[in-house]
Amino acid sequence: MDKILEVKDLNVIFHIFKADVQAVRGVNFELNKGETLAIVGESGSGKSVTSKAIMGLIPNPPGEITKGSSILFEGKDLVNYTEKQMEKVRGKEISMIFQDPMTALNPTMKIGKQIMEGLVKHQGMSKQDARNRAIELLKLVGIPKPEQRVDEYPHQFSGGMRQRVVIAIALACNPKILIADEPTTALDVTIQAQILDLMRDLQKKTGTAIVLITHDLGVVANMAQRVAVMYGGKVVETGLIDEIFYNPKHPYTWGLLSSMPKLHAKMDKLLAIPGSPPDLADPPKGCPFAARCPYAMKVCTNHMPEYTELSATQKAACWLLDERAPKVAPPETIGVGGNQNG
Repeated sequence: MDKILEVKDLNVIFHIFKADVQAVRGVNFELNKGETLAIVGESGSGKSVTSKAIMGLIPNPPGEITKGSSILFEGKDLVNYTEKQMEKVRGKEISMIFQDPMTALNPTMKIGKQIMEGLVKHQGMSKQDARNRAIELLKLVGIPKPEQRVDEYPHQFSGGMRQRVVIAIALACNPKILIADEPTTALDVTIQAQILDLMRDLQKKTGTAIVLITHDLGVVANMAQRVAVMYGGKVVETGLIDEIFYNPKHPYTWGLLSSMPKLHAKMDKLLAIPGSPPDLADPPKGCPFAARCPYAMKVCTNHMPEYTELSATQKAACWLLDERAPKVAPPETIGVGGNQNG
């Protein structure tokens, strides 16, 4: 498949007070045209910072994308782009659905005008053509009576409707990449399913590649073809959806899968990963998961493991995969009740 995005050795540091918070540390992944890549992990693992780095939204100061990092979009390195150059990419070529639709929308502007902005700026449309297109987009994302609602304000919409509006804004210019940062977090389960169905349908119609950022593995099973698991600012495992769900190799991935509620299994309580994520103002020398890993060895604390290629599509960074390590079987609790990806 053709690569549309390639992130290489991405490092993002925030210079805060006397500390340098290393939020993203040497992240590598790629995105192919028309596919959905899920980036999963706990809060604080570096998922959202990675997405904002791709969009050129890391504030400097205090943030900094360090030398040696590259974000190749269709072969061009976005890290070297000026703000003026990024304005031509952001919203037109690469769009983002932000986590909270209420704060992503301007409460003082009518919905239609917020959709029209990108169309006028990037597509050169007249205001009347942009308005007509805004109505079409509202209809496309399932907003009833779009001719009327195009002139309403965000507070007049429910949470699910506001999220649909944010998706309409993100899709207005037919971007080649859509980054969805926790697009269903604040929504109830019914609206969640509708939003995911909408994103799938729109992807089929437009061929847009999607980067889905989430901590919800149920959403991942329904949406993604490939998965990158992040922890402590690093990607610890990547693979196809079936490889990650049915043949995971990193203990952190085991922990995430074990914490999922099982539809057909009787569970007295949900399982959790004990401990807390590492302090990225003083990141560990070795594997970032070592302090919480029940299988950690001395080498895990002192040295970061290299990636082990498990297949043409799966790799993981774990000392347990070294031929000298003791053989450890994954816990039985990682079994999932079926991949719903279709």
